[in-house]
Amino acid sequence: MSAKKVLPPPPGCNIDINDPKVQDAAIKIQSSYRGHRSRKEMREKGPPKILKELKDVVLIEGSAARLDCRVSAFPDPLIRWFKDGQELKDGPKYRYMFEDPDVVALVVRDGTLSDLGKYTISIKNTFGEAYDAAKIIIEVPAKIKKGPENIKIRAGKTVQLVAMISGEPEPDVGWAKDGLDVDEDNRVFYDIQGDSTTLTIKNLCAEDAGRYEVFVENSLGMDQSFARIDVL
Repeated sequence: MSAKKVLPPPPGCNIDINDPKVQDAAIKIQSSYRGHRSRKEMREKGPPKILKELKDVVLIEGSAARLDCRVSAFPDPLIRWFKDGQELKDGPKYRYMFEDPDVVALVVRDGTLSDLGKYTISIKNTFGEAYDAAKIIIEVPAKIKKGPENIKIRAGKTVQLVAMISGEPEPDVGWAKDGLDVDEDNRVFYDIQGDSTTLTIKNLCAEDAGRYEVFVENSLGMDQSFARIDVL
């Protein structure tokens, strides 16, 4: 039986690649690498994960807001956005954004009070589904959408001046007569209900005639409107 020829190691290498121990070690290293790669692939394949949660966003009326979320998912997921439970379609008002490697976003354009609400993202693939949610908080300068109307009325009657208002944060509301704040009592008073404010004057008398002002104010601005009451 002829002896097995042993090749010399490559220049500069002190490892004998024909040494059975070296070959056995190489096999183990290669096997370990394949196992590591397989485990890595298994970790990547699975239900989506939220890497960075959505955060509440303040939207100024007329501007745009953006909700960002970092996700991890393989295979690639289906992304859907919802507002108060209703799905939002990608279009001019709501834009779905996808940025490498793992950022998805929703851009809400031309902000109005109707955009106030809870926004939810759904990330779904064949392994499962993940959700996250945040609020868009709308800030709108205080505004009088429709001011009170001038009134001519007989003494002894009840009169009401009504103004339609808006604003977010909710504005402070006040009424004045001839430049002085209205002193409320059982006969003269005002209330605020939703998007309107009403000044009521009962048992009208001559002294109630004058120029009335309604004003609204919040952290973003103020507005005012005037009306006149003439007592006949």
